[in-house]
Amino acid sequence: MPAYRFVRRFEEPMVDFVRRGIEVLERMRSLNSTMAMWSKRFLWTMGILWVSLSVSACSENVSGQGRGGGAKRAVVVPVTVSAAVEKTVPVQLKAIGKVQPYNTVAIRAQVTGELVGVHFTEGREVKKGAPLFTIDPRPFEAEVKKAEANLAKNKAQLENARRQTRRYGEVAHKGYVSQEVHDQVLTNATALEAAVRADEAALESARLMLRYCHITSPIDGVTGETKVDLGNLVKDNDDANPMVVINQISPIYASFAVPEQNLPEVKKHMAAGKLEVLATVSGNERDVVKGELSFIDNTVDPATGTIQLKATFANKDKFLWPGQYVNVVLTLTTRSGAIVVPSHAVQIGQEGQYTFVVKPDSTVEYRRVTVGWDVDGELVIEKGIAVGEKVVTDGQLRLAQGSQVRVVEEGDAGTGEKAR
Repeated sequence: MPAYRFVRRFEEPMVDFVRRGIEVLERMRSLNSTMAMWSKRFLWTMGILWVSLSVSACSENVSGQGRGGGAKRAVVVPVTVSAAVEKTVPVQLKAIGKVQPYNTVAIRAQVTGELVGVHFTEGREVKKGAPLFTIDPRPFEAEVKKAEANLAKNKAQLENARRQTRRYGEVAHKGYVSQEVHDQVLTNATALEAAVRADEAALESARLMLRYCHITSPIDGVTGETKVDLGNLVKDNDDANPMVVINQISPIYASFAVPEQNLPEVKKHMAAGKLEVLATVSGNERDVVKGELSFIDNTVDPATGTIQLKATFANKDKFLWPGQYVNVVLTLTTRSGAIVVPSHAVQIGQEGQYTFVVKPDSTVEYRRVTVGWDVDGELVIEKGIAVGEKVVTDGQLRLAQGSQVRVVEEGDAGTGEKAR
């Protein structure tokens, strides 16, 4: 039942209800002021609701008269359009990548001792062979001297044993000494030769331990935070607590994943030549870093259905940094004769992707499209749009099939030129 008919039907009963309520209030005023107050508020509320309903009914009645009294005029929607053009575009794969160092070295002590020197500033670049740490070398210098002394002693004894061997050999041949004595002299000389070789090895080991007291950088890179301070005792081969970590960042990697469906195309084009990879940092898309694809993993991740790839960048200006997330664009090849439109011309509805095409009679046609890939703000249209057709780029929310439009701005996809 329309609201205005409802009001007319119950108008007289409502008026009578309010009048009788007022009479009851007058009688209750002297008996219970609190009850009278709440009853009065109730009647006021009912009156306000009734007035609101009456106004709504009048508005509906007038509106209905207006709809029935005149013909609905078609609305012309102002829109901006762009013409679909044919051009040569790159075939690209886009992904989110993570920057990784080219090499990473965790510096650990190979001897136990007190740290007496730190020769670098954390967070700065170091060259290969540059000194990093010094562990107290005095105990190891003493070991070297001890090994040198043992070696000298055994060498002297060996020389004496060799002379005795020559002497005893001459007299044993003439029968002046027994063969047993001669054999004992030979045995002593042989044992001393072995002792000298052992002393030489011990001396080399002591010298090696002494060299381990002076830790140098094995690569060119950037140092991280120093994990140990001067005066602390460092342990040899402490895997859980490296002294510092050095990352090589020039060159540098960017690791990213693409769907396994793209793997055959990637392998095909990589076998034909180098594949260019572009990387940009979010919020700074104007600075583009160029590199090339250098690695395809040997296994597809069964959990995600993706294959891991790596690109190598020279990174001479240190623009990329380990751990950073970047937007990666892998260019496989180029495709000529592709139809492109601005990306904001394509909308997504319940039936999929669509666009509005402006017809010569200034009406629009709702048309479903099959979209390829995005190239610099433009979409490659695989199916649904012909070259030269004009698509709506702004104002789609007010459009439906057959809507009348007025073009207020026009341009060509990919030209960046607009004409009013």
